[in-house]
Amino acid sequence: MMDRRPLVSILVPAFNEEANVDRAYGEIRQVFAGLEAYDYEILFTDNHSTDSTFQRLQAIARHDPRVRIIRFSRNVGYQRSLLVAYQHARGACSVQIDCDLQDPPCLIPHMLKLWREGHQVVYGVRRSLSDGWFTAALRRLFYRGVNALSEDELPLNAGEFRLVDARLLAELRQVRDTSPYLRGLISSMGFSQIGFEYDRAARLAGESKFPLSKMLALATDGVLNHSLVPLRVASGVGLLVGLSATVLLAVYLLGRLVFGQAWPAGFATTTMLLLLGITLNALFLGIIGEYLGRIFLQVKRRPAPIIEAYVGPVTADPGDLRNPATPPAIVRAMAPSEVS
Repeated sequence: MMDRRPLVSILVPAFNEEANVDRAYGEIRQVFAGLEAYDYEILFTDNHSTDSTFQRLQAIARHDPRVRIIRFSRNVGYQRSLLVAYQHARGACSVQIDCDLQDPPCLIPHMLKLWREGHQVVYGVRRSLSDGWFTAALRRLFYRGVNALSEDELPLNAGEFRLVDARLLAELRQVRDTSPYLRGLISSMGFSQIGFEYDRAARLAGESKFPLSKMLALATDGVLNHSLVPLRVASGVGLLVGLSATVLLAVYLLGRLVFGQAWPAGFATTTMLLLLGITLNALFLGIIGEYLGRIFLQVKRRPAPIIEAYVGPVTADPGDLRNPATPPAIVRAMAPSEVS
């Protein structure tokens, strides 16, 4: 084992990235051309792209046995596709990098250096963002908000650009989560984790797959997956409103029965209090509903993301795709030589 070069699994999620996959493959390959101490594989997960992304990936795999491709039968969402990628990584460590290369592959050697120093997780901290000021401010507010609410210590301004040791990969293979939030999940596993600052580049081609609506959905997953604070806030506010109502009722009865106060008709006040109570009930029932909805999806035990096609080396056993934690259904596994 000491004579073998460590295998590094590069995980590259892709969805409608036909303008970027060739460049991403070329830059990753160029980085490892200067890392003779390591062997590597590139695992692309195609989230059921509707453009020519899959065909371009097939062409790459035809000429490079280090490339593996998992194509899902439908778009299963960014976080779930990432979880599948981690579960099928075979390396001594894995490095996740987006296909648009806003996270520069040239930093991979630095991440590997920190890993060899004994850190099980190495993550990039975004010193600057290429987004507009409003989106950048929302991102930073989200990171701080999730960290403040979470019971786990989550790194600030850290995205998905990270290295994960095989020890954590083994744990991730046991995860059965229908709405995973991998940043928090990996952070909560512990071990030695270290961050490094870098400047995130602008996207050169294609369109961002994370509009504001998806960012808000990710923020919701981040909060609900790692915090019970919203439920506790709901309980606390409900208790406070109940105590306030009890005190006001006592004051009213005391003034009316003991001091003989003739209170004026309070239709407007009563109406406002009723509307406030209805609003609070609706708000907190919505919070409880979010948690119950996730419990509902979890206990249904729906199938893991279904793999429509697997492209990889002829030595790869398609049975590797059927791990005991999340067994996916495989329509067909193809070796590169079979790709037309």
